[in-house]
Amino acid sequence: MTTEQVERLLTVREVGRILRVDDTTVRRWIKAKTLDAVTLPHRGKRTPYRIKESVLVKLLGASA
Repeated sequence: MTTEQVERLLTVREVGRILRVDDTTVRRWIKAKTLDAVTLPHRGKRTPYRIKESVLVKLLGASA
């Protein structure tokens, strides 16, 4: 796998900062299926998500 094929994954906090919204809002969008995310294995109360950079770019392009 080359570097070009690896897509950057963003945390909920990073997406929140880019969109200027709270982390809770990003999590709400993920649960409502408004924002597509990858769910990571976890053992706690809070589910860790990662959002593909291409999904965020597509979302920003749709709002413009």
